[in-house]
Amino acid sequence: MDEKLYFAIGDIHGCYKTLTALVQSLPISSEHQLIFLGDYVDRGPASNEVINYLLDLSEKYTCTFLKGNHELLMLDYFAFKDIESWAINGGRDTLESYAQSGLSRIPDSHVEFLTACPMYLETTDYLFVHGGVSPHKSIAENLHDMSAEDFAWYRGHLNADLFAFSQEKWEKTVVCGHTPQPEPLLLPKLICIDTGCVYIYRRGFGKLTAVELPSRKLYQKENIDMNYWH
Repeated sequence: MDEKLYFAIGDIHGCYKTLTALVQSLPISSEHQLIFLGDYVDRGPASNEVINYLLDLSEKYTCTFLKGNHELLMLDYFAFKDIESWAINGGRDTLESYAQSGLSRIPDSHVEFLTACPMYLETTDYLFVHGGVSPHKSIAENLHDMSAEDFAWYRGHLNADLFAFSQEKWEKTVVCGHTPQPEPLLLPKLICIDTGCVYIYRRGFGKLTAVELPSRKLYQKENIDMNYWH
């Protein structure tokens, strides 16, 4: 069994005030590792502030920051100047957050931070990943077969009948975000904690969620960014 305690934090999407309120509510000890499941940027008003805060947080606690599909889109913009794919997924909101901070360009330190984020974290009992993995393969098979993009974009495990598909192939519990749920999904081998923080106009959404492991205790904060932004 894992000897560590974990806090996994779901999709933030530029919601800096909500993020800081949630982290401040967590009873973090020296035994905890904080694992952020990706999608730090886009759609919300303060992606710049979110990344600055995460960088500061890594100086205080043991943290792992995973790549989400929105980080991949942002990095594709830098690599290929593909503004359209990023823009339709909230990239213009991210650029605006830097402009409002008086920056004419995204700092190299932020690009380096996002580039260095791994696609997943495997521990003794858990696989932490942004998107997910196939329920039809073992964890080991998924790690061998899936591409980096798959880990960030995959949703197949949430498109099936969740209570019908066999989870016996998974040797450990998958903890993910990416697919918004009105309430956190807590199955024996699958935990999804994307509760649509940025989607305040969709019924049941608009919350940022963290889960403590192995206790599975949930912590949530209602979005406090989007109200003032709009």
